[in-house]
Formats: sequence, C-alpha cells, structure tokens
Amino acid sequence: MIRNVESVWQSVPAIEGAGVYLRRVFGHAQMPKLDPFLLLDDFSSTKPVDYLAGFPWHPHRGIETVTYIVKGRVSHEDNLGNKGTINSGDVQWMTAGSGIIHQEMPQESERMIGFQLWVNLPSTRKMMAPRYHDVGRGEIPEVDYKGALVKVIAGSVGNVKGPVQDLVVSPEYIDVSLQSLSTFEHPIVMGHKAFAYVVEGDGHFDPNRVVKDGEIAVFTNGDDVSITAGSKGLHFLLIAGKPLNEPVAWYGPIVMNTQQELVKAFGEYSNGTFIKHKPQI
Repeated sequence: MIRNVESVWQSVPAIEGAGVYLRRVFGHAQMPKLDPFLLLDDFSSTKPVDYLAGFPWHPHRGIETVTYIVKGRVSHEDNLGNKGTINSGDVQWMTAGSGIIHQEMPQESERMIGFQLWVNLPSTRKMMAPRYHDVGRGEIPEVDYKGALVKVIAGSVGNVKGPVQDLVVSPEYIDVSLQSLSTFEHPIVMGHKAFAYVVEGDGHFDPNRVVKDGEIAVFTNGDDVSITAGSKGLHFLLIAGKPLNEPVAWYGPIVMNTQQELVKAFGEYSNGTFIKHKPQI
C-alpha cells in the first residue's frame, strides 16, 4: 500500500544558540505527529553572519542528535573529551543519554547546508552512557537506485546499508536527489512514522500533493512511498522510525518522560551533578 501525504507545512524562521538564524522544520507543536522524532532544524545559508554565532556550551539529556552537513564545516567539543570537525558530507549521531555538555560551532564557508534532527530515547534508555557515531563522507554509500541518486546514512536502500547502525530507535535516514520528472519508490516498515523534507526543487509526494523546498511532508501509514520530481528536479531527506508511544516532558535541550524527571535534570545541572559518566582520558 502506497503511503499518501497526511499533512504538509512550511518551515519557519527561528533563532537558536548564540544567535543562529535557521529554519525550524518541526518542534514542540508538531512533535506528537512525528514520534519518535522531536525536532528538525535547517541552518543552511549563504551568509556567514546567520550561523557563525554557533551553539556554545549547553547540556542534553534523554535524546539523540543527528547533525548532517551537506556543505560547510561545524567544529564540536564536549565534556567527555571528544572534539573534531564535521565536514561537507559528514554525519555525527550523538547519543546524549544520561547527560552531556557540548558545543557546536559552524565555520565560515561559501555556502552552509546543514541539518540537525533530534530523536527521542525510550524511557529505558534515557540514562544510558553518552556516545558518538562519527561518519565521514567516504563511509556513506552513494548509489544510483532506479535513477535516483541516494546517500544512505541509516537504514537500507535495496541491498545497500547505511553506516549509522546500532541505534536505540531503529531509524532510516536517506538523502535523495531526483532528476526532472523521475520517480523514487521505496519501502518503509508498516507502522513506522515517515516524513520528507524538501531541500531543493519540488515534486509530487503522492498523486495529489506537491511539496516544495522548505516544506515537510508527513506520510500516512503504509508499505511504500512513491515520489516524483517536478520539472526542475528534487532534493529531499527521507526519514522514518518506530514510534515510542511514551509520554514526553520536554524543556529546552532536555527531554524526559515526566515533569519530575525534568525538574531533577535541571536541578542536577545547576548543582554540578548532571554528568554521570567520567570524561575520557
């Protein structure tokens, strides 16, 4: 059964971090429709002033963050001793778990194209040890799948598996480019939530719904998606995952299941007991 489009909306301007101008694709208000996904930000820009302020030191608990840099560079560092740079084509999948304090600082480039996705953790794994999956551009398979150029970050396309594996919420994350009027068909596990975010161009995400750049299409349940590019071609991210169906208590960078857990987390951050795992030596 082909999935239809349940809803479409436009990303909206927002300011985050120390003054980064970005587009929020979805967040608090839309989160119930997208379980297990919490937030998607698009911080693409041709103006360095929009993003150079960056995201200085801040905490996370109870989530995983996925940072995908199509073009540009983002330097990162955390309290566990991890540091490095996410370059063009790279992905970083960070599990905050019980708590991490880090910073992410975009570097000046001719054009920045970058996205950050927040994925919720189930109650049984909220307090797991923090960890990173750093994936270089060369590790991400790029395949010609029935005429579509597909980068497989997580999940699989045909017989090709993405390098981001062993994740708590078994997600699929692929980057798809289509030429004019070509079609991409792809199976998605029945019952998993799926959405697509259009980076460039436009296309039919079901026979009756055209979705254009800067918009998100949320799909109904089903076995497959069938997406056809418009006359100027189409570039989109397709993301899917199994819903947790758990209560969400969320404030700022911390996502738990109850208000009491949320209050405890911020109390620990204030009194210096937030970090539960020792820095690496």
